[in-house]
Amino acid sequence: MRTWVLAASWLVLGACGGDETTSELCGPSVAAQSWETFGQGFLTSQCQGCHASAAVDRFGAPEDVAFDTEADALDWADRILARATGPDADMPPAGGPSEQDRERLRRWLLCDL
Repeated sequence: MRTWVLAASWLVLGACGGDETTSELCGPSVAAQSWETFGQGFLTSQCQGCHASAAVDRFGAPEDVAFDTEADALDWADRILARATGPDADMPPAGGPSEQDRERLRRWLLCDL
């Protein structure tokens, strides 16, 4: 799945209208994001209400789409990027994260690979 995520990352970068390279996006001048410093908290607050294996009411989220662990999130990174970042973001459905946090999510998923 990671090969697909890398391919999807280039599509997402293009869709965002930037000529940003991965080294510019993830370079040493950019604050590093990690599961511990960003990913886990973001997914807990913004996604796991529907996308946790223990969620009581998943509000229509597919049973097999859960973001309980870092590995789970990275396995679904291509879909998370497509649905929660960029100009056509539609997750979470009630809005939620700021554009800054959506950008942090994008950087975390693309740079953690």
